[in-house]
Amino acid sequence: MRRPLLILVALATVTALAGCTSVLAPEASPVETVAAPETSAATNPASTPMPTATDLFAVPAADAVARMTVEQRAASVVMGHVPTTDPTALHDYMASGLGGFILMGANVPDSPEALRAVTASLVIDPAVPPLIGIDQEGGEVSRLAWDDNPAADTLKFAPAADTRQAFAARAGLVAASGANVNFGVVADVPRGESSFIYDRALGADTASAAARVPEAIAGEHGVVLSTVKHYPGHGAAPGDSHHGIPYTDESLEQWRAVDAPPFIAGIDAGAELMMVGHLEYASVDAAPASLSAEWHRIAREDLGFTGLMITDDLGMLLDSGLPEYADPGRNAVLALAAGNDMLLIAAGSTPETARDMVDAIVAAVADGTLPEQRLTDAAERVMRLRLGLAG
Repeated sequence: MRRPLLILVALATVTALAGCTSVLAPEASPVETVAAPETSAATNPASTPMPTATDLFAVPAADAVARMTVEQRAASVVMGHVPTTDPTALHDYMASGLGGFILMGANVPDSPEALRAVTASLVIDPAVPPLIGIDQEGGEVSRLAWDDNPAADTLKFAPAADTRQAFAARAGLVAASGANVNFGVVADVPRGESSFIYDRALGADTASAAARVPEAIAGEHGVVLSTVKHYPGHGAAPGDSHHGIPYTDESLEQWRAVDAPPFIAGIDAGAELMMVGHLEYASVDAAPASLSAEWHRIAREDLGFTGLMITDDLGMLLDSGLPEYADPGRNAVLALAAGNDMLLIAAGSTPETARDMVDAIVAAVADGTLPEQRLTDAAERVMRLRLGLAG
């Protein structure tokens, strides 16, 4: 695992946390400050490295979440989306207390400067900034038109070291836009060139993917938070999960041998987030992985992932056409109960969608359907990353 960066949790930040009205109760008390060693970001004035979610933030995060109401905790685990560049509309949307926002094409103007104004409007309290995510893989999936760095379609055939260089440059563009989370590292292992994920996957097979995934994460390290996706792997399950639930009968033993190594490499390289796909591995669970407690257990207990688990776009479940996934609130509760820490919604999202998800989570805690501790644990993982960004 990579060595985490240590930063100063400044007294001004802690004071701001104590009085934050967007996600914290106004009577919040200051949390303990932690001084950083001299070998911190200050030694490199040319960049501003971001911390990882380490134990450094565990106590402040738990303290902050303890001061939240159930409704505030529920809002904090939602990464929402509305398709606009209007700063006032975006600011009002995030003022409800959402923990994150995903930038889609409709949020991206035609210049980095204009996009920076968009992302600035998403920050309600700089002491607890939201997680601002973007799918900047490069190539086929690219929100930033000015990213002309090599992407997976060529990197999979180039020396592995080229992947680090490309993703370092890409991370710089993402950070300059004001986003702080890149959903850009595709760790899936395709099954040949006809695979839906082939052009986007960093490797053409297990070995090449496992060699390039950690290089991509190393390139992003200290600039943006890295995400490995789409766990447990899109390659074995043919089809497009944007329009259905791809299915495979691949065994768990086959998965461990073929699909797991790139994710393990990403975890060992220090990826802060793991995105869980809407993929059905019938031999493990009839539910899609995003709603499967067993797949989350495997990630935590077998693979040793301790970071933040985030769903792939829950709007994709709505678009599947399956009646059991027609309710965004129910999907949110199921995803949270399964073990996700953050719930991403983009496709078809309106301002009311996130509100419906939050209300459903609150109701599920109230009636015992969702253990309150599960919500608290998720909110704390999200808060650790947000406090790290505030440094």
